[in-house]
Amino acid sequence: MKVLLINPPFLKNFSRAQRSPAVTKSGTLYYPVWLSYAAGCLIEKNQEVKLIDAVAEDIDTAGLIAKVKKFKPALTVLDTSTPSIYNDLKIADKIKAVIPESFVVLVGAHVSALPDEALNGSTGADAVARGEYDYTLVELTNRLEEGGDLGGVKGLSWRSQGKIEHNSERETIKNLDCLPFVSSVYKKFLDIKRYFFAASDYPMVQIITGRGCRFNCFFCVYPQVMHGHLYRKRSPQNIVDEFNYISKELPQVREVVIEDDTFSIDKARLSKICDLLIENKNTLKWNANVRVDLEFSLMKKMKAAGCRLVIAGFESANQQILDSIAKGITRAKAEKFFSDAKRAGLLVHAAFMAGNPGETFASLEETFAMAKKNLSDTVQFFPLMVYPGTKAFEWAKEKGFLKTSNYRCWLTRKGLHNSVVGLPGLSAGQIRDWCNRSRRRYYLSFAYLFYKLKQMIIHPGQIRRTVKSFLSFSGHLFTPGKEDD
Repeated sequence: MKVLLINPPFLKNFSRAQRSPAVTKSGTLYYPVWLSYAAGCLIEKNQEVKLIDAVAEDIDTAGLIAKVKKFKPALTVLDTSTPSIYNDLKIADKIKAVIPESFVVLVGAHVSALPDEALNGSTGADAVARGEYDYTLVELTNRLEEGGDLGGVKGLSWRSQGKIEHNSERETIKNLDCLPFVSSVYKKFLDIKRYFFAASDYPMVQIITGRGCRFNCFFCVYPQVMHGHLYRKRSPQNIVDEFNYISKELPQVREVVIEDDTFSIDKARLSKICDLLIENKNTLKWNANVRVDLEFSLMKKMKAAGCRLVIAGFESANQQILDSIAKGITRAKAEKFFSDAKRAGLLVHAAFMAGNPGETFASLEETFAMAKKNLSDTVQFFPLMVYPGTKAFEWAKEKGFLKTSNYRCWLTRKGLHNSVVGLPGLSAGQIRDWCNRSRRRYYLSFAYLFYKLKQMIIHPGQIRRTVKSFLSFSGHLFTPGKEDD
C-alpha cells in the first residue's frame, strides 16, 4: 500500500514537532521525529512509504498537492498541532478533494486530545490516530488492504455511517528496541542540513531513547496526551548501535540531540549508556533533556562519553510556584545543578516559564535573577503554553485565565509563542512582554557577551553554531516592541 506521511506547510520555519510548536526566535527547526518513527515501522511492514516535510523543504500548499496527486497514496497521514490546526484541517480537505480514494488520518497531540472537534472541523479527514500512533497506522494499513472493519483498530477515532466512533485505547509500545533507527528514516527521506537546534552544533539529528515520563509536571503535553506516564526505554546497546549507525551513514552530523522528555530518569541505564559509548570510543557529541536531580558523578561520566550540553527545565526560582505545577524539584537542587554542570565541564540550556499559577512580577524577577546569576550557554524565557489534554489547559480554562478559544492566538502574527493565559494582576500581554524583555536583558548583558566571546576563542568549533543562532536571533534582540507585531 502507498502511504504518504506529511508535515504540512504552514508558516515558514514553523517547528511543529517540538513540544510548544511555533516559529522560534533562534531559528530552531525540529525533525518530524514522530512521523519518522511511524514511517520506519510502515517500511518494515513492506509498505510503499514516502515522507514529506513541507516546512523544511519550503513547499507551499499548491506544491504539496501536486506531490500528493503524483504519488496517489492509499493512506495519507497528516501531522497537526494546536496553533496550526485550522490550516491542517484545510489541507486535509484539499488532499481529499484531489485524491478522494485516499484514507486521510490526522495525528499529533492536539487531535489526540480533541478527536471529535478535529473530525467535525474537516470534511476531508477520515480518522484520528490517537496518542502513540506507530502501530495504529501499521494495523490500519492491514485493515484497509483487507477491506476489513476498522472497529478493531485500537487507538483509532473514525467516521462510520455519519457518526464518529472511538475505538479502545492502544497499549503503548513496551519494547522500544523493536523500532527502527529514526536516523535511518532521516537518511532515506530528509535533508539533515535543513534542521537546526540552537543549543546544538550544526548539523544535528534528533533521536528518542525512551517514551513516557513518570513525573507529573502539569504543563507537559507528551506524557499527558501522547505517550503516558509509564517510562519505557531502549536498551543501552541499542542506543549505542544507533550512534554507530549515525557515525557511519551520516558522517556530516556533528551532534546527536536525545529528545526524550527526561533522559536521566533511569540513572543506572544512563551510566551504562555512557560506559558503552566510552568503550566504543564514541566521537559524536550529544546533548539531552535531564532533570536537576542529576548527580555530579553522572555528569562527569556523561562528559567523558561525549555529552556537551544538558537541557533542564527550571521553570521558576520560586518554590511555591514549582510546587503548584508539580515540578518535583527544589530551588536548592536547581542551584546545585548549575554549579555541578560547570564543574563537570557541561554546558547548560536553561528553560524558564512565565505565567504559572501564583505568578507575580516579583516571582518573575526572582526567576530572572537566578538565570542571570547562573550564566548558561543558552536560555529560554517562554510564557506558559497550555495545550488541550493537559492539566494546565484545564486549570486555565476552569479559573477563567484562558483568554481565548481561538487556536490561532497561540502564536503571534509572526508565528512566535504568544501568551493566552492572563493572571490576576499579570495580563497575558505583560507575561509575553516580560519574556521578550528578559531575553534581551540576558543575551545583551556584558557578562553573557564576554562569555560567548571567550567560548568562541577557546573552542572555535562553537563559532558556526553561535553565528547561525545569532543571525536568526538578532532581529528579535534589537527591535524591542516590534518583534511580535
